[in-house]
Amino acid sequence: MSASAPQMTEQQVQEDLLRLDAYRNQLTALLQQHEILSASRQDHIRARESLEGVDRAPASAEMLLPLGGETFVRGSVDRDAPVLVGVGSGVVAEMERPKVVELLANRTVRIEQALRDIEGQMASLDERIQALSQRLDSIARESGAPTDVGSD
Repeated sequence: MSASAPQMTEQQVQEDLLRLDAYRNQLTALLQQHEILSASRQDHIRARESLEGVDRAPASAEMLLPLGGETFVRGSVDRDAPVLVGVGSGVVAEMERPKVVELLANRTVRIEQALRDIEGQMASLDERIQALSQRLDSIARESGAPTDVGSD
């Protein structure tokens, strides 16, 4: 019976190592999602602040209008003109400025909630990674094997 016990421990260690690798891959994917959502949140905040800035500027004020790629054109904005806003899948809708400001604010709130959710998932995964790493390190110390499981 003692011959099967070490084999089972070895099998469990292999399973734990695979699980640890899977957790780390999941954490990496969540970190990437977090970065994308953070950038999106910043874009939405900048857009809302820009629209609000247009409303505060004098009617004849000349502005630098961004075209992308750090390229701008001088111009002025008609405050009464509707705003074009992306609504998903490449579709753009024409809306009144106050509605767009409200839409951007609502999107920002939803993005921030998604960020909090991802942060919770990341914390949970990190706890699992730490617990599994400690367990594997403990097993490695008992068997006299190297203990570099927790380092990346």
